[in-house]
Amino acid sequence: MGESLQAMQRDDTSNPGMLWVKQGETLWSTASSAPSCQTCHGPAAQSMKGVAARYPAFDALSNQAINLQQRINQCRVNHQQASPWRLESQELLSLESYVAIQSRGLPYSPSTDARMQAVVQRGSVRYQQRMGQLDLSCAQCHDQRWGLKLGGTVIPQSHPVGYPMYRLEWQGMGSLQRRLRNCMSGVRAQLFAYGSLELVELEAYLASVARGMPLESPAVRP
Repeated sequence: MGESLQAMQRDDTSNPGMLWVKQGETLWSTASSAPSCQTCHGPAAQSMKGVAARYPAFDALSNQAINLQQRINQCRVNHQQASPWRLESQELLSLESYVAIQSRGLPYSPSTDARMQAVVQRGSVRYQQRMGQLDLSCAQCHDQRWGLKLGGTVIPQSHPVGYPMYRLEWQGMGSLQRRLRNCMSGVRAQLFAYGSLELVELEAYLASVARGMPLESPAVRP
């Protein structure tokens, strides 16, 4: 990432991701149906500190691993009697961004729940698995060839520390699942659906690799 993008990310007055954070702040304190997030959780600066650093996590209610977007939707349905937001929607990305910024600078600390071990292991296998017409795995690009260029773009390491993030390519905010699906499209593979267990497993594996790294959301990338 170039110096100009680093400067943009560091300066909250220049970071375009802060527009989503501000909308998320509004959504936190208001709700179309009571109660609001703030009614139950209080100030996000206290109650949400460190939360984004722990996801994906195992959810006893659904008996599977879920990511932060899915947890937010679960709260909407079970506690606000509201309809779930569409995954990757403006509203969901905004509230996720607001929750995530409360953990900015804190180290990634994925759940140590024993039930997550199998999830992480499946994600690791999937990360190493070749896919698509180009027959490439995540590891072949992001572990073995990071720093090189593909189509004029520098291949990054697979650290998930900046999500949700603003990408110039997207001209908007996006989740890690959106980026994973972009990669799958790039190797001409069949895309996993948003919210699928396959994508959550990949997220869980990447989070385990990033343990101890500081969260940067909302990050800015090319």
